[in-house]
Amino acid sequence: MRIKTGDTVVVISGKDRGKKGKVTQVFPTEDRVVVDGVNKMVKHLRSTQRGQKGQRIEFHGPIHVSNVMVADPKSGKPTRVRFTEQGEGEDKKKIRVAIGSETELE
Repeated sequence: MRIKTGDTVVVISGKDRGKKGKVTQVFPTEDRVVVDGVNKMVKHLRSTQRGQKGQRIEFHGPIHVSNVMVADPKSGKPTRVRFTEQGEGEDKKKIRVAIGSETELE
């Protein structure tokens, strides 16, 4: 998966299209990510004991990876990501690079 926790992403389709947010959780087996400020959901909890009130809990639901793209660090626009190798021999490292501006992603 090319999207990691902490990346700034742009939603490219769905009801929250155009919104930017930071990835807080990644579920690689399900191909889903949780983005802060996107796909807000409300869960209603019934009171379980006497004297306790019911509650509404707001949280951010997961969305599919195909609906988000990494935001380019320079321009802020959505961009694709590719992997390149840096270094030689045993010091080779696989790094992520934003295709739009050729900048390295942490």
